[in-house]
Amino acid sequence: MTTATDQPVAGPPRRSGRRREALGDHVARVVVALQEQVLRQPPRPEAVSTLARLRRGVGRTPGFDYTLATHLAVPDDLLGFRPADDAIPADTEYAVHDAITLFALHQQSRSERMHTNGQGLGQALARLARASTGPEGVRRRFAALGTASTYPESIYHLRGLVAMLREHQIPLDYGLIADDLRKLRKPERRPDIQAIWGREYFRSQPNENGTDQPATTNPEERSA
Repeated sequence: MTTATDQPVAGPPRRSGRRREALGDHVARVVVALQEQVLRQPPRPEAVSTLARLRRGVGRTPGFDYTLATHLAVPDDLLGFRPADDAIPADTEYAVHDAITLFALHQQSRSERMHTNGQGLGQALARLARASTGPEGVRRRFAALGTASTYPESIYHLRGLVAMLREHQIPLDYGLIADDLRKLRKPERRPDIQAIWGREYFRSQPNENGTDQPATTNPEERSA
């Protein structure tokens, strides 16, 4: 017997008006390659093992496992500002590490693709609130993410939300997540990203006719 949480969410993911940046495109390529390998029939054993090790990295410092460098290393042309002290990871390294390890958590034990192009976090969480038997719990956790004052606190709330998305088979664009996380690392940019997620969420709510509102985005938001 199947339960409500075992049923796919009706309707296709709604695409975000935002475009991925070069870093997001890099992360999307890494994630798609992993996703295709683990969803093969039969799955590639090394891909399944890689996802398991990546899941153990959620919330940890970039560089925690040398054997994952193929997936978590940032190309030099995308690294951007690099701290003078090599003991301190760059913001870009955190963004790539956290996006890919969160994807590994999201894809765990799922036979569906949990990365999809174009679905921003706010849009995915609006679908989750509609699909969940406890939408207030989703809204409370999303509100906590929207008021998080530190990067580690944001990752903590994201981890819980991703687990809920996995339960309801709702995918994310992990390239967009990586772009957002890089900006979220900067305290002065954190409110901008939190606000973008909020607008995605509210613009994805059903309108008076019961259909989703388009999640359009102002041009200036695409470079936020």
